[in-house]
Amino acid sequence: MTKSALTAAFAAMLVAFVAAPAVAETDIKFALDWKFEGPTAPYFVAIDKGYYKAEGLNVTIDTGAGSVSGIPRVAVGTHQVGFFDLNSVVRFRDQNPDKDIKVVMMLYDRPPFAIGTLKKTGITKPKDLEGRVLGAPAADGAFAQWKAFVQANGIDESKVKIENVGFPVREPMLADGKVDAITGFTFSMHFNLLQKGIPADEIKMLVMSDYGLSLYGNGIIVNPDFLKSNPEAVRGFVRATIKGLQDTVKDPKAAVKSVMKRYEIGDEKTELERLELVLREHIVTPWVKQNGVGDVDPARLAKSIEQIGVTYEYKNKAKAADVFTNQFLPPAADRKL
Repeated sequence: MTKSALTAAFAAMLVAFVAAPAVAETDIKFALDWKFEGPTAPYFVAIDKGYYKAEGLNVTIDTGAGSVSGIPRVAVGTHQVGFFDLNSVVRFRDQNPDKDIKVVMMLYDRPPFAIGTLKKTGITKPKDLEGRVLGAPAADGAFAQWKAFVQANGIDESKVKIENVGFPVREPMLADGKVDAITGFTFSMHFNLLQKGIPADEIKMLVMSDYGLSLYGNGIIVNPDFLKSNPEAVRGFVRATIKGLQDTVKDPKAAVKSVMKRYEIGDEKTELERLELVLREHIVTPWVKQNGVGDVDPARLAKSIEQIGVTYEYKNKAKAADVFTNQFLPPAADRKL
């Protein structure tokens, strides 16, 4: 081949290379359980620092309306990934055996499910709820554990009046004395009550995991079809999320700014305190410090499934491996916080 022919061939190859389309990113719609608040920082840090993009992912994040109601959005594929309550996933799978939905990464090792009340009510232990009015949103992840909580603590449920309340009025009703206690996540109830003018030392939380429940909390769930057809995308999503979480743990003050970009009407001080509470109480637990974030203790998970079954009649009780898989997690050394 002559020099001119080589030059022409090289030029043609260069043109073809430049004209070739870029490798398409995999789109992932990620459904949160709630609003853009402090605890969502790891995901927005992962977006802002390009961690998802580096994994070939184009991630968009949508708000939610509770830790239970959003699970069907992932199950049917409206969203490929979501952040929801593992215990509700157990029940959802049992009621929808054709939906092999799994948790691929655990975040709330110590679940924030709690009964919130005020000191003036005199409620200091679970049995004190008898004869009282409990305000509980139907879609609340904490209320989803109510029957197991009742059984674990010998509460006479017939003596507790349950009032179905909306999320926006839950804390105002408690503050105004219209209910005696409410169900919810610790970090939602606590800060919402502060915003209603309730002093911190007047707020009382009965965290369910301190009263007999061995349950896990929220984790990352994935649409079954997406999981099968895009396993590397799922691994990439988990890796990037862990990086975002690690950065958040190292510098919460910087991380919360990624949230405030999307939550301009929020108060940065409140969201930072909310984030720090979640990290301290629910994510960076002693077990996670030792084993790394994302995984579960299979024996504890099996026990939690049994505990759910005390007050829920299974059609075909799941095994721990049916509900959670760690095959999409990086090595433990890469998951240290």
